[in-house]
Amino acid sequence: MKIVVGLGNPGQEYSATRHNIGFMAVDKLAEKWAITTWRERYNALVAEYRGEETVLLVKPLTYMNLSGRAVAPLAAFYKVPYDDITVIYDDLDLPAGRLRLRLKGGSGGHRGIESMLYELAKDEFGRVRIGIGRPPQGWETANYVLGRFTPEEAPAISQAIGQAADAVECILKEGFTKAMNKFNKG
Repeated sequence: MKIVVGLGNPGQEYSATRHNIGFMAVDKLAEKWAITTWRERYNALVAEYRGEETVLLVKPLTYMNLSGRAVAPLAAFYKVPYDDITVIYDDLDLPAGRLRLRLKGGSGGHRGIESMLYELAKDEFGRVRIGIGRPPQGWETANYVLGRFTPEEAPAISQAIGQAADAVECILKEGFTKAMNKFNKG
């Protein structure tokens, strides 16, 4: 079994914000896999895909900064090793629409990842980072990440969400290293 987590915030007011790009990518996977049934477990919305291997799609309901509180109990309940967890999330340090895969490491200041690191007490989970770019001069970071994408950003973001879903499928079929070689271009 594998777990694919999209980080974001629950609630309609956050649904299309930069900070919810992880939710959007998981929703894209659910759409590709024709998954329509979600259930609530361990403070998360969970959907199950049964292909060659069972994959849990997870959207924590704990809000971004406490994401690990939903993921750690799920991993423990299903006995999923941490290196079989892939987390999709927004990254301020990448230009809008740029994708970067990484096997492990620190949080880079991302509070959702900080929560994952704290609750799992390990950094051995895969990351699919989707760039949202830096806030314009004079903007507060919190307002920026909780804001919606501009019409100019929308095409690149839509493409990046699709690429993130493709990257996860590649990770599941070919492994993380091959996926990094394929998707970490440019």
